[in-house]
Amino acid sequence: MEEFDVVVVGSGAAGMTAALTAARHGLSAVVVEKEPVFGGSTARSGGGLWLPGNAVLGGNDDAALYLAHVAGSEVPATRQKAFLACGPEMLALVRSCTPLEFAWVPGYPDYHPEAPGGLARGRTIEPRPLDARAAGPDLPDLAPPYLAAPNGMAVTAVDFRWLSLGLRHPRSISTAGRLAVVTAADRLRKRRRLTMGQALAAGLRAGLRASGVPVRLGTPMTDLLTDNDRVVGIRCGDVELRARRGVVLASGGFEQNERMRRQFQGLGTAWTVGAAGNTGDGIEAGQRLGAALDLMDEAWWGPSLPLTRGPYFCLAERNLPGSLIVDGSGSRFVNESAPYVDAVHAMLGPPSHLPCWLITDQSYRDRYVFAGRAPRTPLPRRWFDAGIAHRADSIEALAGGIGVPPGELRATVERLNGFAARGRDADFGRGESAYDRYYGDPRQRPNPCLGALRKAPFYAFSLVPGDLGTKGGLRTDERARVLRGDGVPIAGLYAAGNTSATVMGRGYAGAGATLGPAMTFGYIAARDMTAGVPGGGGAG
Repeated sequence: MEEFDVVVVGSGAAGMTAALTAARHGLSAVVVEKEPVFGGSTARSGGGLWLPGNAVLGGNDDAALYLAHVAGSEVPATRQKAFLACGPEMLALVRSCTPLEFAWVPGYPDYHPEAPGGLARGRTIEPRPLDARAAGPDLPDLAPPYLAAPNGMAVTAVDFRWLSLGLRHPRSISTAGRLAVVTAADRLRKRRRLTMGQALAAGLRAGLRASGVPVRLGTPMTDLLTDNDRVVGIRCGDVELRARRGVVLASGGFEQNERMRRQFQGLGTAWTVGAAGNTGDGIEAGQRLGAALDLMDEAWWGPSLPLTRGPYFCLAERNLPGSLIVDGSGSRFVNESAPYVDAVHAMLGPPSHLPCWLITDQSYRDRYVFAGRAPRTPLPRRWFDAGIAHRADSIEALAGGIGVPPGELRATVERLNGFAARGRDADFGRGESAYDRYYGDPRQRPNPCLGALRKAPFYAFSLVPGDLGTKGGLRTDERARVLRGDGVPIAGLYAAGNTSATVMGRGYAGAGATLGPAMTFGYIAARDMTAGVPGGGGAG
């Protein structure tokens, strides 16, 4: 048996921030991770943080009205208030205890910028590129990214926006050129730089090493230890790790647990891009102690291509002009450029609009990057063989290939072409929101998200309700304490990140609205355990 003040389960951003906070306030901490690598979904992510009022943005941002609109009545106002109050504090601690620095993602709008309190300029920050040497001996143990940039390029979120336009815009050309030069220089200097979630995870791990916090990989939690209804540690096989002040469950969601996905969502695990280790271990451990659950039918949804090598999460592809989405009737049913969670809510219904298809023409393929494929490059034969992609010389023939009424698909395309000419989508308002336009084509006039489909061949790509991870989990309060169904906290037990039900409710405030709250509630949990520690005092 070993004993620490704080035991953290999970080495993603939520867990590492909790451990870093505990160490900063004089508590001993340990992080256990069941996978042989650290970083979890954080390392696979874009690394953005939605954190209103933080110092990088200049502070003094009252986002309460907007968060209330996004989160809705299902999320207690006390939790929303705690997140907004403690987010800037959390970031200040991370910046002081790690090699990480952050930058505003300029002009990346909140996902509902026209809503009360929303901002078209956005509230998202991302890690600045981090020299991989900062990770020291832990670099080989960093979990890989979801998609690696080509040729070892260090691509940021700002870069991604422009690269998605291929060679369509001067800014995209200059971005590609700059990255090529920087990458060549890095190779000459034998230097590697980390960006996005890779930078965030590596930087937090470097902070833990500097603070003397061990991270034990390949160490799955098998159960929670209790004494008189208080959680006093965890069991990892035959090993007990005792926690004098508390346990933080930050082991991710349940997106890779087939049974739980079927039970709560009616979907399996095939279309998620979440980390392989996210099988709901922390959620089930809390349930065994009587913890309540919330939002278990929800996920960080996004329309995805069910590729043979694994799903591809469509971020920019839907916003670009010369495309539309139809269901089995051959009709549109959603603003294609809507935030990805909203788009899947429309796909799932009720009524359900599955199966559905992203329709494009050759002009689209000639101009834009698609699923990581450069413009004009041939699409893989296996996509067509698997029925993921279809190609035809006419709209009617394409409709026959995907089993939708040819006349209805032709009418839908012609109607959208008319909208493109006038610059206004009278059916779904595509391109009216600043968010829609962010991933649009600035050279497409009058609406950067609307373009006609006229040039053969025409393409149809299968779209499925994929996700970045699940949203639901253990019910927690404003102090990140896990609650029973009667609202009473389980003593000594905390949860953060996707192990807990998100403060975003069924909505999505903006890019980084997963990681920003995850890290903040990890910070809040550790602060709550510092009561009685000089310089501590608790959170909330």
